[in-house]
Amino acid sequence: MAPDPTDRDRMRYAWRVLSVVSTASIAFALGTSALNVALPDVVRAFDASAAAAGWMLLSFMLANTVLMVVFGRLADMFGRRAMYLWGLATYTGSSLALGFAPDEWWIVGLRVVQAAGGAMLLANSAALLTDAFPRHQLGRGMGVYIASFSVAQLVGPTLGGFLSHRFGWQWVFWFSVPLGLACLVWGVFALRRAPVAQRERGLDLPGNLLVLVSLGGLLLGLSQVSDHGWTAPVVLVGIALFVLLLPVFVLVERRSRQPVVDMGLFADRVFSLGLTASFLSTVARMAVVLLVALFYQAAHGEDPVTAGLRVLPMSAAMMVVAASSGLLHRWLDAHRAAALGTAVSTAGLLLLTVSVSASGGYAAVCVALVLLGVGSGLLVPANTTALLDELPADRVGIVNAMRLMVINTAIVLTTALALTSVTSTLPAALRPAVFAGTLADVAPGAVEQLVAGYRITLGGMAVVSALSILAVLGARRSARSRRTAAAPAPAHLAGSVLKSSQSTRRVISQ
Repeated sequence: MAPDPTDRDRMRYAWRVLSVVSTASIAFALGTSALNVALPDVVRAFDASAAAAGWMLLSFMLANTVLMVVFGRLADMFGRRAMYLWGLATYTGSSLALGFAPDEWWIVGLRVVQAAGGAMLLANSAALLTDAFPRHQLGRGMGVYIASFSVAQLVGPTLGGFLSHRFGWQWVFWFSVPLGLACLVWGVFALRRAPVAQRERGLDLPGNLLVLVSLGGLLLGLSQVSDHGWTAPVVLVGIALFVLLLPVFVLVERRSRQPVVDMGLFADRVFSLGLTASFLSTVARMAVVLLVALFYQAAHGEDPVTAGLRVLPMSAAMMVVAASSGLLHRWLDAHRAAALGTAVSTAGLLLLTVSVSASGGYAAVCVALVLLGVGSGLLVPANTTALLDELPADRVGIVNAMRLMVINTAIVLTTALALTSVTSTLPAALRPAVFAGTLADVAPGAVEQLVAGYRITLGGMAVVSALSILAVLGARRSARSRRTAAAPAPAHLAGSVLKSSQSTRRVISQ
């Protein structure tokens, strides 16, 4: 049977959208990861203070996270194409301006602008793909999109170090400008204008302010844990702000006519359990690269480049599996693929827990990292597909923004917890030597204590990963129940099934 011309046209358009989104994501992720390595060169160029150096990274993370839901809401109101193209223009323009910054605090301010452009991109990327791809091909498109980030994670740090060393710190920002401009021009022609859903328009200003203060306070506090400890005033105040303002935020959102976070969405178990799975899996996985690279420097005395090469198998495996995960979706639905991914990741964490040692070889650690990469490559595109696939078109943007906001928060949380946990078995005086990578030189006898801290931390992460399996399976069960309720029923049951289906749709689309 010949393919339907309409299907062929839709797939051609879907691949055009994917080419725009993937190229832009590579430019964004390269620019973000490159500065992590090139930061010392930027600091030396301006003779910047430690506070300014920290804010060069922190300002981007805070602004990008708290603005995500704002731009997700705006995209649902005014159209994803316009918001995406504005995001590309903002990110590219600020990258160009960063290379001309006259001092370190201009760098910090322009990084906030760059983060705003990045938030416009990220809040709309997966939503554009969800609109463009047919349901049976969405997992394939999402896998290629996720793989584009893995490419950037592989190349970004090395590229940043090379550019700053060879051509100057300005090129850490400038190199993404030609790519951003080309992507912007291609996006103008490739992305179709789509009708915007006729929903009541308006911004929830109190809700947005509460997100900014509460979530911003939490992220700021957690980001300072590794430097100042859990009892530092900035940490305690940040966490307290979040805890005290969270119930206020829920109350305000329930009463708002245009809530920034629609609380009605959490009544849908598929959404709430899928979001929980995203949070738990991120907490379980995202600190692994940092921890393993730090371990080989602190416990084995390796240089940063060699230690960085140790963790490449995880990113490489994730890239390959994510790019080809669409083939797996021919046999497994998104929820089953996500469950398989979390199970493989959990196995990798368990193997890593028993493999780290003061004198052990690298082979078992490498296998564990590959398992984590395979699990991540299966989980991330599948869980994203499962979350966004069945949503009404006018809710995809805000839900994707909420997903990314939760993931960013989980990354900061797991980094703070993991760095504190791995050094908890050491005397306080030796903990700075771990972060300096000199523990094996200054106190060889303390390496076994560090190994014990790593095993406690990695074991805890494996438990969290196992909990994410339960969340994914719960979401799958709820999705099956919802589809069963919406399926055609015998005449004598049709009325009750119709009411159930309508009730479910009202919850999702509130």
